[in-house]
Amino acid sequence: MATEIRREDVQALTTDGAQLVEVLPRQQYEQEHIAGALSIPLSRLEQEVGRLRRDRAVIVYCYDYQ
Repeated sequence: MATEIRREDVQALTTDGAQLVEVLPRQQYEQEHIAGALSIPLSRLEQEVGRLRRDRAVIVYCYDYQ
C-alpha cells in the first residue's frame, strides 16, 4: 500500500534499512539521484521487483525537474 511520507521519514526509514527506488528512466537517474538509490524505471518495475529485498521497507520516488 502506498503512503506519502516526509523527508524526515525517508531519512529515518533509510537509517533503519529501507530501500530507495528511483523510477525515472536510467538516463535521468544517472544525471541526479539520491545517494544509495536503486534505479528501476517505472516501465520495468514489475519485471525487476525481484531485485528488492522483501524483508525491508521500500521507498519509491521520482524527482522530475518539471
